Amino acid sequence: MTQNDKAVEVLKTAILLERRGKAFYTQAARQTESKSARQIFEMMAEEEDEHINFLVKQFKNYQEHHEFLKNEAMPEEDDTVVEILTEKIKTEISAAGFEAAAISAAIDFENRAIEVYANRAEEAEDVNEKEMYQMLADWEKTHHHLLYKLNEDLKEQVWNDNNFWPF
Repeated sequence: MTQNDKAVEVLKTAILLERRGKAFYTQAARQTESKSARQIFEMMAEEEDEHINFLVKQFKNYQEHHEFLKNEAMPEEDDTVVEILTEKIKTEISAAGFEAAAISAAIDFENRAIEVYANRAEEAEDVNEKEMYQMLADWEKTHHHLLYKLNEDLKEQVWNDNNFWPF
């Protein structure tokens, strides 16, 4: 496979990953009864949509010019809002319920995206492509961190609520 073919293939994979992520988060937002979980899932769906638009723009440019665009900085996330929402989620949902299962599944989505982006960032020869995938990997890592921390807190809550401690 040529470098050009590989670049196109990874872009297609990335767009598909992001579309699946958006569909997942959108559906999770529709199904949850927790207002805070809905807000987190909707926020994640919106960010996946930003990734899709960004990748589609890169794909179109690459198809036409066989080069990647210089990367624009991704918008900063408001950590304060996320922290407040995650604290509310922990009081609104069960660690063994739908929302917790969705969070666990979302972690897997984020891990897959990080893997694809980080691997391509290492392999890429084009500086703009390398920077783009590293930026996306880093952004997905922030999603992963948020979800992982929330999942760990929910697990701890189950242990405490059910007296699973062996001492």
